[in-house]
Amino acid sequence: MDDINHFKGIGSLAIHAGRSINPENAHLMPIFATSTFTFDNAEQGMNRFSGKEDGFIYSRIGNPTTTTAEEIIAALEAFNINDTNGKSLQLKALLHSSGQAAMTTMFLSNLSAGDSILSHYSLYGGTHEFLYDILPQYGINSLIADLRDVEKLKTIIKETPSLKLIHIETPANPTMQCIDIEAVSKIAKQHNILVSVDNTFATPYLQQPFKYDVDFVFHSTTKFLNGHGTAIGGVLIGRDIEFMKTKAHKYYKLLGGNSNPFDAFLLIQGIKTLEVRMERHCGNAMIVANLLSKHPAIAKVNYNGLTTHPDHKTSSKQMRHPGAVLSFELSGGMDAGKRFIDQLKMCVRAVSLGTVDTLISHPASMSHSGMSREDRLSSGIADGLIRMSVGLENIEDIIADLDQALKS
Repeated sequence: MDDINHFKGIGSLAIHAGRSINPENAHLMPIFATSTFTFDNAEQGMNRFSGKEDGFIYSRIGNPTTTTAEEIIAALEAFNINDTNGKSLQLKALLHSSGQAAMTTMFLSNLSAGDSILSHYSLYGGTHEFLYDILPQYGINSLIADLRDVEKLKTIIKETPSLKLIHIETPANPTMQCIDIEAVSKIAKQHNILVSVDNTFATPYLQQPFKYDVDFVFHSTTKFLNGHGTAIGGVLIGRDIEFMKTKAHKYYKLLGGNSNPFDAFLLIQGIKTLEVRMERHCGNAMIVANLLSKHPAIAKVNYNGLTTHPDHKTSSKQMRHPGAVLSFELSGGMDAGKRFIDQLKMCVRAVSLGTVDTLISHPASMSHSGMSREDRLSSGIADGLIRMSVGLENIEDIIADLDQALKS
């Protein structure tokens, strides 16, 4: 289609991007349910395998439906951002079968034995386990620190010459801590250290890390990008196009973490409503956070939209809105948390987040159960902490359900 850089709003881009492939003038990108693709002749096959000619070969390596999803997400992350030459930023995305698969490609294609990776102490449980249980087996050293402390970051860099990559999760799961992307990236670039950002909670609608010169952005597309809980997925987006097409793509295809056409199709449909969904998600979340912060049964609310949150200013600086996820601790601890969850009538008891319905989970026994209790507590994940992904229901119904469950 015509150049998409003229769009004024990211919502229009979410609907109209990704149309470089348009078979039979289809209104919507079809599901290419095929494992392989044919060649017109032997030379064409050889040229595609050698990279001399663009074209599809085998769906583990690339597929029109997954490619379309990749183009859309890359366009959203680059929206209204210029490169160093003043031209529209170009990015390359690789769609994976899950967020963990995308993270695996990102880490293993950038790190080798003897390298070190640094991340913040508040992380998704799966990321924490990967850093400490998997990467060390490949000779990669994982470091954890409070990346909000700029002086501490400078000290670690000075003392760790093997540091190759800084991985940021902001807002962090489930404490909603926020890292100043610009500050970390600026320091990292002075030492030729790569920076990656997990943008799952924010989505490119709320936050665009590439504005701050980061190298990679990562998403679990299962969450807000899909928005309906219908498919697992993950995506890695990179600034270095050549790297993404060569080394990153090699790891992607050989590790076998590719997505599939049906899940990619569902993702494409979900992204079309990203803007309107996020507006409702975020509006509801702000109301819920304010309500819970004043409730006598609640000891603490973690939501960076509240001025009491320690990272409120950082969130306000780099996010369009604080987001749709929050966590809170009940005054009665673990037992009170269990009673609260059991009494819910509309809000859904489930892990994951970003779906149209409100999801409530218990990180200590669910998403972060693979961490030791000591690590959980040091990361701000108390035994009684409740995580809430605020959905699109009428706010009156969300409040009513929370209120009756808290009375228990």
